[in-house]
Amino acid sequence: MTEKAKLESKQFLVRGRVQGVGFRWFVEREAQLLGIRGWVRNNVDGAVEVLAIGTREQLAALRKKLQEGPRAARVDQLEEFEATASTDVKTFRIEGAW
Repeated sequence: MTEKAKLESKQFLVRGRVQGVGFRWFVEREAQLLGIRGWVRNNVDGAVEVLAIGTREQLAALRKKLQEGPRAARVDQLEEFEATASTDVKTFRIEGAW
């Protein structure tokens, strides 16, 4: 399937006022609207971590949404890394903090 060959995986770390402001629900909704697979979770250091699997265009659109965040959030820093994702990830979900 040629579409699968075009999929990329990215990890994003979002820092700022991003916990306790609905950020994970915002990311879940935006990722689902864009057709992205993966997960979002709070990290113990106060950041929100996102693993996203999609096309380059989908990931670029998600990055823009992550930079904006929901109204109550304040994004101070957005880091992006190449990632390796399991091929069995079929949806986008919110994971618990660890």
